[in-house]
Amino acid sequence: LYINDEFFDQPREDNLFLTLFQPRLNILYEDENLLLLDKRPGLVVHADETEKVNTLINHVQAYLYQKREWNPRWENAFTPALCNRIDRNTGGIVMAAKNAETLRVLNQKIRDREIAKYYLAVIHGRMSPPQGKLEGFLLKDEDKAQVKVFRKPVPGGKSAATLYKTLRTAGGLSLVECEVL
Repeated sequence: LYINDEFFDQPREDNLFLTLFQPRLNILYEDENLLLLDKRPGLVVHADETEKVNTLINHVQAYLYQKREWNPRWENAFTPALCNRIDRNTGGIVMAAKNAETLRVLNQKIRDREIAKYYLAVIHGRMSPPQGKLEGFLLKDEDKAQVKVFRKPVPGGKSAATLYKTLRTAGGLSLVECEVL
């Protein structure tokens, strides 16, 4: 039986998740309200100018749609949302809310700094001193997709602070734990 494509909904920006037949998620934890996901480096969390379909949020929506836990056509349907983001080239835990109340609570906890952000970084050389606080000002160049760090305030710059602690040093490299403040 052949059915012409004109009889099927064409993917739009709000339903691109439908094109993901096998969502790829590394789920660390799941309950009726929340998903904790291990995002791999290279995957964007939301659509951008380079990627529209293969995004973490589209995989989450496809997964929940296929489990029949969410359907955008349900009346007053909440759209599953990510509570935090990490950069394309960074791997780590991302929280996804399955309902509006969970999203509200987690966003408030992030704003109130009740949820800490820790990163592990491998650096060339050694930190001196082995633990401390780095402070500076970040200025993003949207055209170049680059962020520069300045020691003093700059127009349009945002202040940033990171606590760091060297965990191990070997072979000219150091493993450093960083907490973004």
